Amino acid sequence: MSTSRQRLREFLVARSVRHGTFVLASGERSSIYVDCRLTTLHAPAMPWVGRAVLEVLERRGWRPQAVGGLQFGADPVAFATARESLDDTLFPQPLDAFSVRKESKAHGTGRRIEGLACTDGIEVVVLEDVCTTGGSALRAIEAARAAGMRVLGCVCLVERGAGGRERIEAQGCAFEALFTLEELTGPRAATRSGGIA
Repeated sequence: MSTSRQRLREFLVARSVRHGTFVLASGERSSIYVDCRLTTLHAPAMPWVGRAVLEVLERRGWRPQAVGGLQFGADPVAFATARESLDDTLFPQPLDAFSVRKESKAHGTGRRIEGLACTDGIEVVVLEDVCTTGGSALRAIEAARAAGMRVLGCVCLVERGAGGRERIEAQGCAFEALFTLEELTGPRAATRSGGIA
């Protein structure tokens, strides 16, 4: 495991993994909740978030012009990745970040995708913090494609293993996860919850 992934894992385990009774964004119930925002919005963890994502892009050979996803979970992941891309020892080119609104604005420019002056024809990677059923990532992929972007793939920090990967791949989009739920909680905890209690 790379230093970036190891450091990110340490932050996620210490700050983001919670045990109790939770209702997930998918509507499903779980005894484990991963609140990635407690890590992705934590200043000492931000560089490791960005670097770990850049390692995936590098390994896959993806050279997007921008990274982003659906508000709000993807935003800090995209911002950290774009910031770390300024270091040319980590990635060969700087990346822009974008944010996909859940709905288009009724005022101003009326855009659904923010952060990019032009979207037509650019190559992007969609990011997500936690992927359960894949709904948020799929909405971002759909919006990006509708705006004329070419989606190279989707990267999430934590995959819960509830069908999200399969749904995303069924839409012709490559999928990468930095960690599975089991990698953060251990096999006993992941099996006990099954991702869903």
